[in-house]
Amino acid sequence: QVQLVESGGGLVQAGGSLRLSCAASGRTFSSYAMGWFRQAPGKEREFVATISWRDGITYYADSVKGRFTASRDNAKNTLYLQMNSLNSEDTAVYYCAATSRGAATVMRRDYDYWGQGTQVTVSS
Repeated sequence: QVQLVESGGGLVQAGGSLRLSCAASGRTFSSYAMGWFRQAPGKEREFVATISWRDGITYYADSVKGRFTASRDNAKNTLYLQMNSLNSEDTAVYYCAATSRGAATVMRRDYDYWGQGTQVTVSS
């Protein structure tokens, strides 16, 4: 079992930045690929970013590429999402997720564990 707890969400003005964190506990964090997803009201949960466990290879949704950066600190069992140049379309609940696959994946169904989510609201 892996437990995930997100933090760092909040209210920010358009153009601003936030850094989300996801603290993991339980089984060996460093062997899991990690991902960030988000869900806006009335919409499906969508992929945002993913990072592999060994090499730190990352993939991003087109909508956030160049603005968001995913990183991880395996020594601290923590995943991060640095979000810059935020706009109103980024408003959503953000979830971190873990997959035992190890390789980064954009597919929601590949993830075994999910956090409870943290709200990000961008005001225009």
